[in-house]
Amino acid sequence: MSIIEIKNLTKIYDGSGFEVKAVNEIDLSFEKGEFAAIVGPSGSGKTTLLNMLGGLDHPTSGEVFVDGQNIWKLKSGKLTDFRLNNIGFVFQAYNLIPVLTAKENVEFIMHLQGKSKKERDSRTRELLKAVGLEERMNSRPSRLSGGQQQRVAVARALASKPKFILADEPTANLDSKSTETLLDIMEHLNKEEDITFIFSTHDARVVKKARRVITIEDGKVKTDEVR
Repeated sequence: MSIIEIKNLTKIYDGSGFEVKAVNEIDLSFEKGEFAAIVGPSGSGKTTLLNMLGGLDHPTSGEVFVDGQNIWKLKSGKLTDFRLNNIGFVFQAYNLIPVLTAKENVEFIMHLQGKSKKERDSRTRELLKAVGLEERMNSRPSRLSGGQQQRVAVARALASKPKFILADEPTANLDSKSTETLLDIMEHLNKEEDITFIFSTHDARVVKKARRVITIEDGKVKTDEVR
C-alpha cells in the first residue's frame, strides 16, 4: 500500500479577474522509502503540490491520503495534530527559532508531542550526531553556517519520527560543499533507516541523487521517471 496517494488534486488561485490552476488534476502515489524529487520551472506548481501533501495549503478539489487517511477531511485541530505526528518539514529558509540552541530547536517538536525529557535528550543527541552536529548542539542558529542550520532543520524534521519528510528547495541557500554534505546525510538516512524524502527543487544536484524524478509543468505531471 502507498504511504501517500493523491487523487485528482487541484489548486486554483483567483487572479485579477481570471483563475490560475497552480495544480491541475494530479494523480500520484509514493511508497515508503522513496527518495523523490518534484521538479519544474518557477510557477509550475511544485511547491503548491508539496504544501498540499503536507497539509499546509488547502486544495480546491481532490484528495490526499496518508496511510489511508484523507488528511483534508480532518478538522483544523486534528490536521495540526496529524502534521505534528506524521510529517516532517525542511524549508528553504531553515525556519529555526533564533533564541533556541540547536538542541532546543530539535527538541521543540517533541515538547509539543509531550515526550519525556529523557526521550527528548536521547533522540536529540542521536539526531544531531547523525547530521554531524553533536558538538554544536548548544550553539544558537546565528553561530552556525547556513549548511549547519539546514542540517539542524533536517534533524528537527526527523524528531517526531514522521512517516515522511517534505523538503522544499532545501539546498537553495547553500554553497556546493554544504549541499553535498546535506544530500549525503539525507541519502544515508533514506537508505539506512528507510525514511521517505520528497523534494521540491530546481537544484540539479538534488535531481542527480533522486531515485524518482517527477516533472511538473503548468500544474500537471509531464513525466514520472523511476531510476
